Amino acid sequence: RYLAIVHPLKPRMNYQTATFLIALVWIVSILVAIPSAYFATETVLFIVKKQQKIFCGQIWPVDQQMYYKSYFLFIFGIEFVAPVITMTLCYARISRELWFKTVPGFQTDQIRKRLRCRRKTVMVLMCILIAYVLCWAPFYGFAIIRDFFPTIFVKEKHYLTAFYIVECIAMSNSMINTMCFVTVKNNTMKYFKKIMLLRWSSKHTGSKSSTDLDLRTNAVPVTEEVECIKLK
Repeated sequence: RYLAIVHPLKPRMNYQTATFLIALVWIVSILVAIPSAYFATETVLFIVKKQQKIFCGQIWPVDQQMYYKSYFLFIFGIEFVAPVITMTLCYARISRELWFKTVPGFQTDQIRKRLRCRRKTVMVLMCILIAYVLCWAPFYGFAIIRDFFPTIFVKEKHYLTAFYIVECIAMSNSMINTMCFVTVKNNTMKYFKKIMLLRWSSKHTGSKSSTDLDLRTNAVPVTEEVECIKLK
């Protein structure tokens, strides 16, 4: 998004570069996850009043707690701090480019529609950033308190419940991202409506042509729709 909006005239990456970057992402992800997979196990937690609860997670040896804390801070940096800083800087530049940069010439209806589409794109990007922070901050905050201040959770009987709640909130970020993009008027919603209307029409009125359905479902002018596609 950053390159397409801020530097639209720069050449895009070629096939070889894209393949290399995708392979690099997978290799680094696998290497980073190896310690988590190696030390992941099932254990029994004794909570107040001799209640036993099974917990599945990373159990590092006592003599390697320093390594674990270093590993956790490394994961915290590359999975939360670095993405938040990167997205904030990129989206701030994108917002300045789309929101505050005026379109030269007389302000016609078409130009005003383009400005509205640009600002809608900025709002979507801001929502994505805010959702990422709100979803993952409780998870990492809980993990920091658990690993660096363990005495707080020693006698807390709702420890596992709180952990699973913050974990569910963190994992819901992917769903929220999808909803942010789909709810904005773009090709996804337009073609979804077309599919639904075509299925309904084929069951009830088989005589209608697909051209008529296209005219009824395509409520956004072509110029505005194309502009939104370019911005996204």
